[in-house]
Amino acid sequence: MSKSAETLRVVIPLTFRKKNGRPKILPPEDVMPFPERRQDPHILRAIGRSWGWRRKIEAGTAPTIRDIAEIEKISASLVARYLRLAYLAPEVMEALLVERRVPAVRVLDLLKIAERHWAGQMEAVFGKG
Repeated sequence: MSKSAETLRVVIPLTFRKKNGRPKILPPEDVMPFPERRQDPHILRAIGRSWGWRRKIEAGTAPTIRDIAEIEKISASLVARYLRLAYLAPEVMEALLVERRVPAVRVLDLLKIAERHWAGQMEAVFGKG
């Protein structure tokens, strides 16, 4: 008794494209597995920057907002406004950075929201979900 080898061939029509110098695989146009909404890189960058400044202040490498402003070559008032992002409510930080939820606001709106009490920040950042 002889067995014949059966071959199963699966064809998935993918497109390869370079994005930022790296190859990216795109699914067929009629299949989009994820919605186009994604995390705002400006918000992530602003939060990362604010946490870096917070660490410098806490470590004493740049003990004042003015010191950070001089190092970064920006105004002290801008540093003070962005530094508030390092003190957002923990649930907002977790949703933005760990869960990667898409906020309903822009960076400038987030700066204003950071001035509020923690209790109201979640709804202000993500809307009434």
